[in-house]
Amino acid sequence: MDVKAQRYGRRVTLKDVAAAVGVAPSTVSNAYNRPDQLSEALRGRILATAERMGYAGPDPRARNLRRGTSTTIGLVYPSRLSYAFTDPMAALFIQGVAEEVERYGYGLLLVGGPSDDPAEGAPQGAPAQRAPVDGFVLHAFSDDDPLYTSALARKLPTVLVDNPSATDLPCVAIDDAAAAASAAEHLLALGHHELGVLSLELTLDALGGIIGPERQAQARYRATRERLAGYRRAVTAAGLSWEDHVVVVESLDNTVDEGRRGARLLASHRPRPTALLAMSDQLAFGALAFAHEEGLSVPGDLSIVGFDDVPSAARSNPALTTVHQPTVRKGREAGRLLLAALRGEGASARVWLPTELVVRASTGPPRASTR
Repeated sequence: MDVKAQRYGRRVTLKDVAAAVGVAPSTVSNAYNRPDQLSEALRGRILATAERMGYAGPDPRARNLRRGTSTTIGLVYPSRLSYAFTDPMAALFIQGVAEEVERYGYGLLLVGGPSDDPAEGAPQGAPAQRAPVDGFVLHAFSDDDPLYTSALARKLPTVLVDNPSATDLPCVAIDDAAAAASAAEHLLALGHHELGVLSLELTLDALGGIIGPERQAQARYRATRERLAGYRRAVTAAGLSWEDHVVVVESLDNTVDEGRRGARLLASHRPRPTALLAMSDQLAFGALAFAHEEGLSVPGDLSIVGFDDVPSAARSNPALTTVHQPTVRKGREAGRLLLAALRGEGASARVWLPTELVVRASTGPPRASTR
C-alpha cells in the first residue's frame, strides 16, 4: 500500500502490475481470470507483486461492461423507494426476489418512483432509464405509469407482477377478483347487507374520499380494478344492488393512517356499513385502530376483512380475517422467471398463485341479525 501511495499517487492498475513483473497486461489478467494458462510459479509471482503494490484485481464493473452484463436485477416499484421499507408486503416480496436471484450470484437494485417533490425537470421514468441492470421485475403498476412504460421501453428481459394482461411477457399474479369475491361472500353469508370498501388507489393521481361508480370505473391499477370487480360480483350474486348497499372510499396511499381516515368516512355514511372490506391489511389495521378509538366492538359493531395476510394479521387485536396470498413465493417466482428469461427460456411463462380466505376473530354476524 505504501508503494501505491508513494510511487503511483493513484489507484494501481493491471498495467502497473504487468510493468513491475515484466509481462504483458494480458498475462496479469490471466492470473486472475484464466489461471490454467500460467505456470504456478509465474502466477504466484504476479499475485505476490500485485498484493505488494496494493492491486486488488480486475474491476468487476469493467469486466461486466465488456461482457455487456451487470449481474444485477432491477426491481421496479411504483411507489417511492422508501415505501418498500415501511410496507410489510413490499418487504416480503423483495425478500422472495432476493432469495432467488442471490442463489445465482445476482445483486438486486431497487428502483422506485419519484418522490412527492421530484427534482425540477426530472422525467418521471428516469430511474428505470438509467438503472444499470440486466433485467427488470416490474411490480403492480398502473397501466399508464411513466416508470412502467420507461422500463418496458428498455427491451430488457422483464417479468411482470400483478400486471398479467399488459403484454405477453412472463408474469406472476393471483386471481384478485376471485380472492376479493371470497372475502365479500364471507361477510354476506354472516348476514351483512351494508358494506364499506377501503380501496387502494385507482389512478396515479388518487382523489381520495367516497367515490361513485363513475370513478370506480376509472381504475388503472389491475389489483384495484379486479378486487372491486370481485366484491361487486359477490354482492350482485347475493341479489343486492352494488350502488345501494356498498359505499367505496378511495385511499390516497396504502397506509394505516389512510385506513383510519377511510373507516371514519364510512362510519359517517348512512346507512352505516356493518362490515368493511379492505384491499390490504394495512388499510384494515387502520380500520381496527379507528374502531378502538371510537369504542366500537370488532366484530360486534363492525366486522373487518383485510387482504394479504401479513404476519402481524394473526397478532392484531382482534386477529384479522384476511385473504392470504403467498407473497414471498410471488417474489421467488418472479426471480425464477427473470433468470430463465436471461437464459433465453420461458419467454411467455405465466404463474398463477393460489389465495385463501383466512377467517379469524375480526368478523362475525351483525348485531341486528342476533336479536
